[in-house]
Amino acid sequence: MRITGKVVFLSFEGGAYGIIDQHGRKFLPINMPNQLKKDGAQVTCSVRPADVVSMVMWGEPVYISSFETIT
Repeated sequence: MRITGKVVFLSFEGGAYGIIDQHGRKFLPINMPNQLKKDGAQVTCSVRPADVVSMVMWGEPVYISSFETIT
């Protein structure tokens, strides 16, 4: 699945990064690349569902397989 959205910093549970897409859906990348860890960055990512339970309890856990930043 391909998503386009904005990176958000989640300040709870020690901090994490998520992505909110254009439709308001929330995704929690399990393998968020350091290059994307910028609050407010616009990104496009290819993701696949991650069959895991997250301590953060925010959004749908996904693995990022490829990404690009939008300027």
